[in-house]
Amino acid sequence: MINLQFLKLGGSLITDKTCPRTLRPQVLTRLAGEIAAARTQNPSLRLIVGHGAGSFAHVPARKYGTRQGVHTPQEWSGFVEVWWEADALNRLVMDALHAANLPAIAFQPSASLIAEDRQVAAWNLAPLLAALDADLLPVIYGDVIFDTVRGGTIFSTEDLFAHLARQLHPQRLLLAGIEEGVWADYPACTRLIAEITPANIAEITPALSGSAATDVTGGMASKVFQSLALVEAIPGLEVLIFSGEQEREVREVLKGESRGTAIRAKPLLPA
Repeated sequence: MINLQFLKLGGSLITDKTCPRTLRPQVLTRLAGEIAAARTQNPSLRLIVGHGAGSFAHVPARKYGTRQGVHTPQEWSGFVEVWWEADALNRLVMDALHAANLPAIAFQPSASLIAEDRQVAAWNLAPLLAALDADLLPVIYGDVIFDTVRGGTIFSTEDLFAHLARQLHPQRLLLAGIEEGVWADYPACTRLIAEITPANIAEITPALSGSAATDVTGGMASKVFQSLALVEAIPGLEVLIFSGEQEREVREVLKGESRGTAIRAKPLLPA
């Protein structure tokens, strides 16, 4: 699809991941406004928005080990608790998007996707594609998933985007969080890595670290390696890991600007 972009609003950006069930409402309202402004300025923009689970679903997910598998009655009770928390945060996100007059419509992954040992076995994308064709704003989010091998599991927004990207071939995949990008010296955070490609991944791998707060889906290292696999598989795809903390950053990136750390199949910056 021409001019198709995926935007993830990270759980660390829209919630306080150090405190259970804590939304950052002013940040979420601002981000919704920036998305609306970008769509107004560029009517041809096709966009799928995703958001993380943040301090809502990550807490029970870690308690019950839901991502690893679901088999016992206690684990199924935890599965439902994780679903409830993910759905609760999605409702808050949808409220903010609708308050910004965006034609947002949520697609609940747990209701439409079946996995087989943490791989997508079936996912009917026809309704989501119909929403894009109607110039609506599809919204997905990290959620529990029924799995024919594990019973149940969790797919992060990056997991979902990875499958969608291979089907729809977006031009850009934008991961907005609280970090400015990928740091070469985390947690000191004084040297930002501008570009990651297959050519330099080996030298920066020691710098990759997990998230500072509770995150059952892998943290920064997982994001980088999953993104690198995507740019190698999808010609022309660019992934940006950047901060949405400052005003107008998300809007500028949606307009085509580059921020943070870019992940590409081939380097653009001089060696």
